[in-house]
Amino acid sequence: MASTPSYDVRKSTLSRLRPSTAAGQQLGSLPSPHTPLSRSISGLYGSPAGGYRSEEENLLVFELGSRCMQAGFAGESSPRCSTKYSPDLERRVGDYRRWAIDYEPPHRPLGSGETWGWDHELWRMDIRDLDLGLVEDKVERLVREAELKYFLLDNRTRRVALVVPSSLPKPLLSVLLGGVFNGVQAQTITLLPTAVMATTAAGLRSALVIDIGWEETTATAVYEYREVHQRHSVRAGKALSEEFGTLLHQELRNVTAAAGDVSEDEFTFEEIEEVMTRIGWCRCGAGPEGHGKEIKIPFPTSHYPNTLDVSFDRLSDPAELALFAPEAAEHDLDDHNLPLPLLTYDTLLHLPVDVRRVCMSRIIITGGVSKLPGIKRRLLADLEALIDKRGWTPVRNYGSTKKDPRSLSHPSTAKSAPISYSAIPDDDGTLSNSESNMDREFDPIMRKISQLHMKHSPPPVEGVIRAVESLGAWAGASLVVNNRVRGVVEIERERFLQHGLAGASAAKKDVSVVPQRQSMGPGVRGVSGAAGERGSWGLGVWA
Repeated sequence: MASTPSYDVRKSTLSRLRPSTAAGQQLGSLPSPHTPLSRSISGLYGSPAGGYRSEEENLLVFELGSRCMQAGFAGESSPRCSTKYSPDLERRVGDYRRWAIDYEPPHRPLGSGETWGWDHELWRMDIRDLDLGLVEDKVERLVREAELKYFLLDNRTRRVALVVPSSLPKPLLSVLLGGVFNGVQAQTITLLPTAVMATTAAGLRSALVIDIGWEETTATAVYEYREVHQRHSVRAGKALSEEFGTLLHQELRNVTAAAGDVSEDEFTFEEIEEVMTRIGWCRCGAGPEGHGKEIKIPFPTSHYPNTLDVSFDRLSDPAELALFAPEAAEHDLDDHNLPLPLLTYDTLLHLPVDVRRVCMSRIIITGGVSKLPGIKRRLLADLEALIDKRGWTPVRNYGSTKKDPRSLSHPSTAKSAPISYSAIPDDDGTLSNSESNMDREFDPIMRKISQLHMKHSPPPVEGVIRAVESLGAWAGASLVVNNRVRGVVEIERERFLQHGLAGASAAKKDVSVVPQRQSMGPGVRGVSGAAGERGSWGLGVWA
């Protein structure tokens, strides 16, 4: 006969099953059905997925350029804000003069050459005449405005991924890091190179990234997420904007001379940039297109005239002169001012053969000027013409031969005698073939694996000129940071404020980012610290 449990045992069992009085009152006060509160699980025995998906940090992504800053949260497809730097951002609090009816913008000299558009630049690569303290204050103000207007962050830990070019000078990199650290109060900053992030945003591991920026154009070869070669040219947005200014001022002088006006009015930098952005274009070929149509460009803020009639064909001349220079002789060009097709060709020419085959079929054209209509098609067409004309040899002049000596065939050496493989006698006197002449052993398993691989995956495209679209460096960094991929360069706030960039370990430029195995579960620290924790940090490609 089964024994009946005692009264005390049943009472204790019911007390464990029923909720407490405080919990019952709290549950009864809720107006709608709800999900019960989940029980807490110890980190020692919890699932690794729970710690991976926990939102315990604010992951921010900043991309700082010389003219623009993009910022947003990791995991999003586009940035929350895109701030273009201008002198209007330097006004004081409460200065609303620009919104007055009779407001006239102050006259700022446009400059020429290197001084063109200096007031609209956040920083420059040439830091000899650059006030680094002022640059740090500007960066800090931009970061603070982005945090207050677009982020609305809470008290959780903040980690920042900073996307900057790998060719950034160290003093300028230190200034940018200081501005971001002071502006957003982040615990760590991860540095990510722009070219690698643009490759990641295109879904690739290797590519040739042509970044047509404001101050310079950079052609970077990325192979397996590593930058293997890089070249620069000053033919970029700055030179294009100056050519547009020259064109508009020439048309203005023609109109004023015909009207008998000798005033020396000139357009502002904002007006020139707006014309370049709205109606600038690039020809698909070196010859004229022959449209012959005139368009009217309104200038409501100019004194005279209110509209300017410009031929549509002439609006493509600045791109021809600034970016392609078809009439310039090659011996007059220096390494720092090569046209874009020649810059791309030289970058591919200096790559190893296997890297070149992969990169030439994965060309990513990015940057602000890459949005100019027709520039991508023109760049690829000129690049194919250069390859067909020159091939893949760096020699330009063969002297009196006039041709490549390797292409000349000699009758005496054209037909070579067949190679006969003689048998090698062994020690016992018998003849046997050498090991080099023996047939390879047939492996049916490896052959079947290779056939299945070729069946389910198409062969990669190699050896042809092909362009690939990319979502941009910011989107690539957002994807990388959201997947918790650790960067090679991670800078902690306390160490940077104490030592600056001098605290970087010069001996450890390539630090392993593969975390060690955790056998005790997530969130448990070993004797020597957390798995994957770094005792020192380096600058990687910025060193």
